[in-house]
Amino acid sequence: MVTVRLADYGDLDDAHAIVELLDRYAQDPMGGGEALSLEVRKNLVPSLAELSNAFTVLAFVEGEPAGLATCFEGFSTFACRPIVNIHDLAVDPTFRGRGIATKMLEAVEQEATRRGAVKLTLEVLEGNVPARRAYEMFGFGAYELDPQMGQAVFWQKPLGGSQRTQTFSLGRVIQPQQSGRLSVFEYMLPFT
Repeated sequence: MVTVRLADYGDLDDAHAIVELLDRYAQDPMGGGEALSLEVRKNLVPSLAELSNAFTVLAFVEGEPAGLATCFEGFSTFACRPIVNIHDLAVDPTFRGRGIATKMLEAVEQEATRRGAVKLTLEVLEGNVPARRAYEMFGFGAYELDPQMGQAVFWQKPLGGSQRTQTFSLGRVIQPQQSGRLSVFEYMLPFT
């Protein structure tokens, strides 16, 4: 049986599940292939708990942590309404293929709607075909305001000496680095 619910950052079991699931995801090629540092493992959940715009959805199979979606509320200036970005969405490899990602996306959409959000956004590696397929089936698509101007490009600039520097676009790398391409997807929630 699959159970999906919002995490309680103050609950030790939930905190442990978040750190362990995110660490497994980080070690996966789709997550960068490197374990979380001890500092991140120690400070992640307390730091999330301090952010009023953060929430995490956890999935469990028969009580065992199986997946997580960590999200952050932002703001759309064009719609003058909140948006929710799914920053991390991961299903433990042991539990993939059971519809867990879809169940977590449903829970994220429900929470985003409760918060008055106008849309969901996420980033996905171009080569992560199963995830892309799941997101597209859920209603996500490439972000585009005007077809003549093209699709949005997701860029980053690491601060503080970070070495994991990559700049991504939808379908092509703008500044080639070591690995991976990222697509930016959005999902419009209906105005209420």
